[in-house]
Amino acid sequence: MRRRLHTFFQRKCKVSLLFLLFLALLVHLVMDLALPATCGSCGCDMKAVKALSVPSGSPVLAGPKKLSLRILQDFSGSNGSLERSSQLQGRAGELGRQRRHGEGNSGRTGRSKLEALFEHPLYNIPIPAVTEKDKLFVVNPMEKFSLRSSGSDEWVSSSKAEMLLPTGKTAYDTYPTWLKFHVGINRYELYPRRDPLMPTLLWDLATQRIISSVQKTGGTQLKLIMTFPNYGQALFKPMKQTRDQETPIDFFYFSDFERHNAEIAAFHLDRILDFRRIPPVSGRLVNITKEIRDITTDKKLAKTFFISPAGNICFYGECSYYCSTEHALCGKPDLLEGSMAALLPDKTLAKRRSWRSPWRRSYHKSKKAEWELNPNYCAQVRKTPPYDRGHRLLDLIDMTVLDFLMGNMDRHHYETFEKFGNDTFLLHLDNGRDFGTHSRDELSILAPLRQCCSIKKSTYLRLQLLATPSYRLSDLLREALATDPLAPVLAESHLRALDRRLGKVLAAVGRCLAGAAHPDKVLVDDVGSRV
Repeated sequence: MRRRLHTFFQRKCKVSLLFLLFLALLVHLVMDLALPATCGSCGCDMKAVKALSVPSGSPVLAGPKKLSLRILQDFSGSNGSLERSSQLQGRAGELGRQRRHGEGNSGRTGRSKLEALFEHPLYNIPIPAVTEKDKLFVVNPMEKFSLRSSGSDEWVSSSKAEMLLPTGKTAYDTYPTWLKFHVGINRYELYPRRDPLMPTLLWDLATQRIISSVQKTGGTQLKLIMTFPNYGQALFKPMKQTRDQETPIDFFYFSDFERHNAEIAAFHLDRILDFRRIPPVSGRLVNITKEIRDITTDKKLAKTFFISPAGNICFYGECSYYCSTEHALCGKPDLLEGSMAALLPDKTLAKRRSWRSPWRRSYHKSKKAEWELNPNYCAQVRKTPPYDRGHRLLDLIDMTVLDFLMGNMDRHHYETFEKFGNDTFLLHLDNGRDFGTHSRDELSILAPLRQCCSIKKSTYLRLQLLATPSYRLSDLLREALATDPLAPVLAESHLRALDRRLGKVLAAVGRCLAGAAHPDKVLVDDVGSRV
């Protein structure tokens, strides 16, 4: 009897379960028939993409994953605006097209102010004829380079791969852009005014695949050396502050943060002033996971990666300042802004000499440097080699003007190429501590100009030009920076500060002229009848 009851209940449970499943299926069918036939957004989007022949890896599909293009990172962990990041992501392709084609109109109608500036006679003063001894490198015309047949971007010399050059082409045409940049350096300029390579070089810095990332030795803050498949290299400085943050007034100049956007802006400002002594720099959005952590061979760097409580990928490396968990560099979630500066030729190939600036600060919390105590300090500098002859002192005053406009108090050394001796330009390297303040001006930076009361006539005439409405300095720099992938690079307050500081430079020269018995010693003629 028990066995029969047990079998009966088992069958009854099975029938009940099947009935419930059937009922659920019936409910779903009724709901589907009752609701209007609509196309799901995902399915329709995919059909539309296929109809437009957009590949699956297209940015059209990857858009939501790249909302972080301009999310600003700072130590407070601010996420910025996702909408703004999305808009700038959409602009990136257009900016890249402008850069590769050398367009600098930044979306304006009418004539570009930058184009007009570079056509001005003051920006067309010819340099002396460049002879073989004035070139940093003497190129072997028989040395050719070609891409590997594997399809990678690597090139090999003609000793490893036979190659026939197309008609009308030379061996130089086979060089990567970074190598052409190195070959073009001469005694008088780091790169020419109308350099056809510049748009391509900047584009390469912003887009070339990164195959290696290691820490740069030395320095007070974290920097990375990044290598490209064509053997080119760049110096990467990561983002540490937002655009509108100012250096606290209680910070010493030697403990200030290094800013990635300062490196980008310094390159363009240096070019607008016609100095052309800063290597090319471009902004770039780097994937911390794929382009640093996963490919680094630097064991010390690899140990410093971690995931933050917010789920972001972070690292801090090893350095003298701000390399700790408290000052970690974090992506959103793994995308991080930074500046990519083209490296100069290796010092084993082109030796550089480092010079201590005569107006170097004490780098002490209470002591002052001699130039801060002695108003006649310039007189003894003029008697000291290499400032006792040639244009070295005037070149240093050029650098002083640049530093004052940017608010850079950290110019303790400068470099020159050893091959050219003392008769060459100064390299304006390491500009990460520029553009830290916009609400105050540090007049002590102008000490070389104010104490020596000398400036190149060509520099003074250009500064006067940049103070006119047609060539306003802030407008020109804004236009130049608009083509960078991380635009806007500078906050408007920093651009306005440029015009204010330019007025103070011109006023300082005006005071020197007013008190000079020989005005030609204040405005040293370096142009003659060429303007």
